[in-house]
Amino acid sequence: MEEKYHLMATAAAGLESLVGKELERLGYEHQVENYRVRFDGSARDILNANIWLRTADRVKIIVGEFDAKTFDDLFEGVKALPWESYLNYDSEFPVAGRSKKSELFSVPDVQAITKKAIVNRLQDAYHIRTRLPENGYFAQLEVMLENDHVIVTLDTTGPSLFKRGYRVEKGSAPLKENFAAALVLLTNWHPDRPFVDPTTGSGTIAIEAALIGRNIAPGLIRDFDIEKMDWFDKSLSDSVRDEAEAQADYDRALDIEAFDIDQSMIDIAVENAKHAGLGQDIIFKQLAAKDWQTDKVNGVLVSNPPYGERLGELDAARELYQQMGAVYQQLPSWSKYILASDLDFETFYGEKATKCRKLYNGALRVDYFQYWGRRVK
Repeated sequence: MEEKYHLMATAAAGLESLVGKELERLGYEHQVENYRVRFDGSARDILNANIWLRTADRVKIIVGEFDAKTFDDLFEGVKALPWESYLNYDSEFPVAGRSKKSELFSVPDVQAITKKAIVNRLQDAYHIRTRLPENGYFAQLEVMLENDHVIVTLDTTGPSLFKRGYRVEKGSAPLKENFAAALVLLTNWHPDRPFVDPTTGSGTIAIEAALIGRNIAPGLIRDFDIEKMDWFDKSLSDSVRDEAEAQADYDRALDIEAFDIDQSMIDIAVENAKHAGLGQDIIFKQLAAKDWQTDKVNGVLVSNPPYGERLGELDAARELYQQMGAVYQQLPSWSKYILASDLDFETFYGEKATKCRKLYNGALRVDYFQYWGRRVK
């Protein structure tokens, strides 16, 4: 019987429910919390989640959790955990730390105590009395305290899940791939409908839409830290990827277009799409948002226009919002989704949104203004 692990998929604020829905689609029971979604699974499930999750940041093993108000509590709680099941005597294991609303508020001290407790446990388990060499496989650990509750985790992902591996160039102010995927998944788009990104930048939203449309697992072309750990069955690497590859739909016709006023950004977007293996699936074109016209109906438009955060740029951003409103309000069957940090967006766009969802693009509060179309048959 496969060993089961307590797991968490971490997520940006506002995206936890999306991660939960993804885990549900993958067949996992889950529990949504702030910044994370808990679920249980085997080593195969850990790799599967890393390969398939579009909107999460990382997949971590919860090695243990307990309450601690003193450093003795912390030391004994950490030392009681089965570290020899996850780490070799020579594993390299840095310990990151966080503390919020807890008696043990000094993060450097919390990290040091946690590290010492793990070292003691490994020395006992492997009968070593000298210093641990830490020249083996890498394992990033984290100790988190909140309201005196301790959660100790092992990262199985490595570089964040947003790093899909297809982006060869970013351009300025790039959107993270998992955030772009979230913007698509928050719409009512289905792959049989037209999709447009009128301010595409480096092409991330359109590429993520194509990955979703083809049901291509976003982590298919990269590797993960768990695959380098000695206790992980290396044969799973190929079999889980083969299963994911078999689920991709390369025959479905997609209608995805992406525009930008800057030809140099279009050039970057084209290269990124080619690198993702989607060069034939997206039509990229140099075009200003105000000049776009279409006879298509029942489409979905997703835009991440410049926010106008820098001095002197807000007026230009608001002029763009006005231009968008003038064009998009002539397309009543289209659903429009526009990300903006300007709380006066609706005023300049000229129409109140059907719905507005608060998100965070990094540390920046942004709102996802949603205009639902009236579908024509």
